[in-house]
Amino acid sequence: MALRPVQVNIKAVDAAAVGRFWAEALGWCAYRPGVTAYVGPAGGLVWPDPVVLGIDVVPVPEPKSATKNRVHLDLATTSAAHQAEVVARAKAAGATPVDVGQGDVPWTVLADPEGNEFCVLEPREVYRDTGPIAAVVVDCADPRAMARFWGEATDWTPHEVADDLSSLRSAEGAGPFLEFLRTPGAKTVPDHVHLGLLPSPGDDRAAEVDRLRALGATDLDLGQGDVPWTCLSDPEGHEFCVLARS
Repeated sequence: MALRPVQVNIKAVDAAAVGRFWAEALGWCAYRPGVTAYVGPAGGLVWPDPVVLGIDVVPVPEPKSATKNRVHLDLATTSAAHQAEVVARAKAAGATPVDVGQGDVPWTVLADPEGNEFCVLEPREVYRDTGPIAAVVVDCADPRAMARFWGEATDWTPHEVADDLSSLRSAEGAGPFLEFLRTPGAKTVPDHVHLGLLPSPGDDRAAEVDRLRALGATDLDLGQGDVPWTCLSDPEGHEFCVLARS
């Protein structure tokens, strides 16, 4: 029994526009199978993609609050010139620079057109083969505890476990990392960014949800109503969804 991270969900008032932004920023394509905008590699919609985490932009009526998201994306680059190119492309698509207290750092902090923060990293060897998304970064109080929960919750394996930063990655060593960064403060408002997990073929979604509850996940009511997925929170309150296989 295992759950696989398959997509990053981003809430947006204008899902189509935010989907177009992320497609341009990542060099991918925006697909619209329904009311959401799914962003993934060019060549046709593949879901779930065997390697990448796609972005599913979900329409919501409320805009993001001024509070910084506790989950954000880091984008990978291969050279200083490539970093400058990605930053310029993102700004041209509608990104704006933001100050989250980062100080003088070699990466660039931006926000998408609806204020969701992300970083364009300087070249780092560890992200040389991740694709355009280097990592999904989760602010938390206890990176070790988060790595334990998510390592048991999913089929991803620990890459690094320490007091200040822990990370997981697909057991195949492909695609982005899931990173837990020790960050001051506590989660106070719902995020506009969260992960979607999918059961393995043949696994029962209800049984997987029960397993997550036993690990420390709690049920979450965001007003989603009767939907074919289950909304939960991890032990530090980060929202995520267990999706249904189509």
